[in-house]
Amino acid sequence: MQNVDFLIILPAFVAGLLVLATHIPLGAQVLRRGIVFIDLAIAQIAALGVIVAGALEIDPHGWTIQVAAGVAAVLGALLLTWTEKRWPDVQEAQIGVLFVLAATAGLLLLAHNPHGGEHLQDLLAGQILWVSYDQLAIPAIGTLLILALLAAFRNRLDRLGFYLVFALAVTASVQLVGVYLVFASLIVPSLAVRHYPERRKLPFAYLVGVGGYAAGLVLSVVLDLPSGALIVWCLALLAIGVYGLGPNRSRLA
Repeated sequence: MQNVDFLIILPAFVAGLLVLATHIPLGAQVLRRGIVFIDLAIAQIAALGVIVAGALEIDPHGWTIQVAAGVAAVLGALLLTWTEKRWPDVQEAQIGVLFVLAATAGLLLLAHNPHGGEHLQDLLAGQILWVSYDQLAIPAIGTLLILALLAAFRNRLDRLGFYLVFALAVTASVQLVGVYLVFASLIVPSLAVRHYPERRKLPFAYLVGVGGYAAGLVLSVVLDLPSGALIVWCLALLAIGVYGLGPNRSRLA
């Protein structure tokens, strides 16, 4: 492989590390709270905010697009906080409905856009391979802020606090890696280590995440295939291996 290929991969890999830094600990909390599809819903709502901003002809590379995605994600988080308080027994179903509404709203808004299909694909599958270092400044600041909040509150975030922190984390990630990779980064590593001892869960989850991104990016260049899709598959295959080699539930019991 030529050196130039590694230069292309490097900023994309850094973007993946920023995403994993916050999404793996948040994904563990998502599994613990039993609201697995919240990440898809909030990510799709953030993507809808980007689509609305585009329809209003806001600069797609400016800070205002981040604000649009952030406002949409926070509004979605506030709505889900209210629905969980009002109807907690059907919260997962409500999350699913909100995801479908946000996804179909995006389709409607892009229906008459000649580049709508391409734009929608970018938001779903992402264009991580073409991320530049300039695009990583704001996500890096956001990552440090979110990690500081998680460290300060540990597992003591209430419902509203968790949803708001989650919304902030997803906002930048959607534009960097797309909806599919946001979901995979949150859920797949945490699934792989759910039967591991507590002290080993985070290290092995990060191992799955970092290995999945590295392998997926390299293979995407070698095979000339979509990076996001390959990273998702690499994450899943590594997760299966880590889960299979780890302690099983009967031994832990």
